[in-house]
Amino acid sequence: MRISARNQLKGTVVGVEKGQTTGHVRIDIGNGVIVTASITNESIDDLALKIGDSAVAIIKASDVMVGK
Repeated sequence: MRISARNQLKGTVVGVEKGQTTGHVRIDIGNGVIVTASITNESIDDLALKIGDSAVAIIKASDVMVGK
């Protein structure tokens, strides 16, 4: 897969939970860090995501906010 986004975090799917229209996919990227993505149920099905799969969290954002 080639994509323009540079923030790509490789990991392993550790959770897939479908909701009514949107689901949550949890990806373990190492060192105890879990990235959670909200994607459509259709995308979960199209990608055939299941626990144990290798996956990539691709982050494309124009703004990053920091608070203290």
